[in-house]
Amino acid sequence: MSKMMTGGQYHYDGSEEKRLFAVMNLMAWIALCVGIVMSLWNVGHFSDENLTLMLGIGFMVGSVFIYTIGTAIRLAHNRK
Repeated sequence: MSKMMTGGQYHYDGSEEKRLFAVMNLMAWIALCVGIVMSLWNVGHFSDENLTLMLGIGFMVGSVFIYTIGTAIRLAHNRK
């Protein structure tokens, strides 16, 4: 336990943040693509009662938040 707390032999290279950003970036692109497909699925019925349209817009907005959070995590760890 003392070895873990001192951190003497452990080297931190930052690859975890890179992987986390890459996964979140991929998730954001997937959510954006799903949102676009769902929005265009039944665009003829342009109404707030159109569930696929509303879910598609939600996926597109969510993709922006996912990408923003991933970028913020990467920038915060780059400052260290």
